[in-house]
Amino acid sequence: MIHLPDHLQTHDDRFLGLVHPMSQLEQLATGFTWTEGPVWFGDHECLLFSDIPSQRIMRYSDREGLSVYRAGSQFNNGNTRDRQGRLIGCRHGARDVVRTEFDGTLTVLADSYDGKRLNSPNDVVVSSDGAVWFTDPTYGILSSFEGHEAPREQAANHVFRLDPVTGTLAPVVSDFVQPNGLVFSPDERRLYIAESGSSHDDAVPSVIRQFDVAEGGALTDAGVFATIDNGLPDGMRVDTQGNLWSSAADGVHCFAPDGTLLGKILVPETVANLAFGGADGFRMYIAGTTSLYRIFVNVKGAEPWTRSSRQR
Repeated sequence: MIHLPDHLQTHDDRFLGLVHPMSQLEQLATGFTWTEGPVWFGDHECLLFSDIPSQRIMRYSDREGLSVYRAGSQFNNGNTRDRQGRLIGCRHGARDVVRTEFDGTLTVLADSYDGKRLNSPNDVVVSSDGAVWFTDPTYGILSSFEGHEAPREQAANHVFRLDPVTGTLAPVVSDFVQPNGLVFSPDERRLYIAESGSSHDDAVPSVIRQFDVAEGGALTDAGVFATIDNGLPDGMRVDTQGNLWSSAADGVHCFAPDGTLLGKILVPETVANLAFGGADGFRMYIAGTTSLYRIFVNVKGAEPWTRSSRQR
């Protein structure tokens, strides 16, 4: 019988192949207000992540430690990279999605729809065709803690797709209470989106929904993929085997492609997001409220920049 440390919880034997019984949960840094949006940069062997209320994007590397990558970040939340390796971020304060160019300048990709300001873009992914997909809940305009309190201008809390060819922004899903994290399956035939509306309404189920993706970006609702049994789903990642790893109140929950809960990485703080990375790709970085954590896993992330230490 394999004995796992207290911070690893098995619900299905398949979880034993994804973690190692000697995997330790490291606290790499602490003292933040609310960490979010971790994204690995293999070409620089560093992790960027947001400290939302402090309006900072932080940088961590084993060689150089912790530093501020960007101050005055406009309450930047979720981050990802595009296929050229550029940072894409969601800014609650500016209510936009912004790209950091290689020379450090910022390009606004989206800040309005139908002539009205976006709510507060929250999380973002880029598909292999270059389309930018992001969620637009109201968290950044509900108070001044993670944005600027303001009335909602959009008729719904949409999930948007920005077309890479035409530059057209269009909603692809509009029936979420508060859409949050989103991630593609490795083959991009399925899109998973977190429903975090229970943050303000207990009647909203804490579920991850799944959608079939057609050519051109049209989505078909495929129902509920999984339910989070502790807290709510926020940021998510998928590994190369198709397993989905979701944030939760008690840590990180791992689900098989069929939605079965395989196990949990228990973290002493509420987790908002996570990312695969490390020089070998076998590290999971966890944004846990006031701290950044790391743990060894036996699988790599499905994002291309987690599978190589050099990527441009």
